[in-house]
Amino acid sequence: MVASSMLKLFSLPGLPWASGSGADSKVELAIAEVEALKSEIADAEEREAHLHAQLEHVDEVLKSSRLSGYLYIRTRWTQLPGEPPIIDDAEVDDWIPRFVVLNGSCIFYYLKSTDLSPQDSTLLSDVTEVGWLPSFAREEQEVRYAFYILTCQGLRFECSSPTKVQVKSWLTTLQTDCNLASPSPPEVLLKPHEVM
Repeated sequence: MVASSMLKLFSLPGLPWASGSGADSKVELAIAEVEALKSEIADAEEREAHLHAQLEHVDEVLKSSRLSGYLYIRTRWTQLPGEPPIIDDAEVDDWIPRFVVLNGSCIFYYLKSTDLSPQDSTLLSDVTEVGWLPSFAREEQEVRYAFYILTCQGLRFECSSPTKVQVKSWLTTLQTDCNLASPSPPEVLLKPHEVM
């Protein structure tokens, strides 16, 4: 399939060997050039197979997931008794876009939607609390709505999105799946210099 389309590409007018004057013109390629072309075709076929596998994986993930989409994520650790105070890093902009998938009894965090393996995951049985965080404005004046997921290990995933509906959907689904109470959303809007 790819090989035939690659051969058509090589016979396009404008290529040095395709611009002969009539049927008796011949193209002579060195063995090294033929081998290089064969190698390029094999590489293109391999890339196509890899991309096809990625698309099939994404399709399966999206079909079987209850909820999925891009969220901005950052992680924090909860201070445990007897530990020194956690350094306040409110000035650091460490919100990273991740493709988040709720599938089965687990939340998966992918770097991109086309990744074959997640970078991290959280079992729903480890989730002890989910709730709203105050919305905030970014430097570009884009308002972000936020929520958090707290695990029994003290890891807190803070998630944000420019879409309030998306945040509410995640919160409602997680609260239902984890049998948690549903707190009301805060109406606080932080200013750009107060970004969380």
